[in-house]
Amino acid sequence: MKLPEKVTLVEVGPRDGLQNEPGVVPTAVKIGLIEKLAEAGLTMIEATAFVSPKWVPQMADNAAVLAGITRRPGVTYPVLTPNLKGFEAAVAAGATEVAVFAAASESFSQRNINCSIAESLERFRPVMDAAATAGVSVRGYVSCVVGCPYEGAIAPEQVAQVAAELMVMGCREISLGDTIGVGTPASIARMIEAVGKFVPMSRLAGHYHDTYGMAIANIHASLQLGMATFDASVGGLGGCPYAKGASGNVATEDVVYLLNGLGLDCGVDLDRLVAAGDFIAGHLGRPSGSKVARALLAGRS
Repeated sequence: MKLPEKVTLVEVGPRDGLQNEPGVVPTAVKIGLIEKLAEAGLTMIEATAFVSPKWVPQMADNAAVLAGITRRPGVTYPVLTPNLKGFEAAVAAGATEVAVFAAASESFSQRNINCSIAESLERFRPVMDAAATAGVSVRGYVSCVVGCPYEGAIAPEQVAQVAAELMVMGCREISLGDTIGVGTPASIARMIEAVGKFVPMSRLAGHYHDTYGMAIANIHASLQLGMATFDASVGGLGGCPYAKGASGNVATEDVVYLLNGLGLDCGVDLDRLVAAGDFIAGHLGRPSGSKVARALLAGRS
């Protein structure tokens, strides 16, 4: 299949990346990161999560983050909302797009959100109804689409069933997450082909972790199947606290470098993106997790 001419990147660093940091990142730093990402040309920036501060203290400043950012025309700032309480708080804070998350693994669902897959989907119905009434767009995440830290390999048909349910419920887009990063181009392709029988490719996104160094290869395989939206995290921030040894999301810088090399338009300025990654790496006190960023920064020193 012909590669898509334009690719959309969903930047998840400010939320998915920072929520697993051992320390709390100052609100001003989060706002500064989001501003720099928007300046780099990213048009979908997941800003924060409206979850219990007891469980995710790093996101306790969610309303302050949304209030502090300068909203640019053409840029959307989605937030994670696991339930109706979170959704209502997000809308009150000015959110115009939210995300809900389910799993393709029963064991992961139980250990992550303490309920079955079916129960998690039922919890989303009030959120979907409220979102439809409020005119708020909803994105759905499906985790463990290739493998689970507790169950091992996940059947592609299982992923397809959950993704189809989310689409029927009203999610505008379904993000398919290789949470523990065990996917290869072949297993990712099998999964996408199964899901594609029920969900149009235009409504699918790839969310690949880089535990085994396969994320970029998996994105390339997905592009060849016609997928045109991918989640990525500046500097490779983030990981999965429920998956032992799972490294972070694929670095946005590395994805942009791939897309540039393929001649595909994603609208992102790589130099400005590297500067945004360098900004947050400096505040976290460690080098960027992006190979591209490290190479470019080393070349300038």
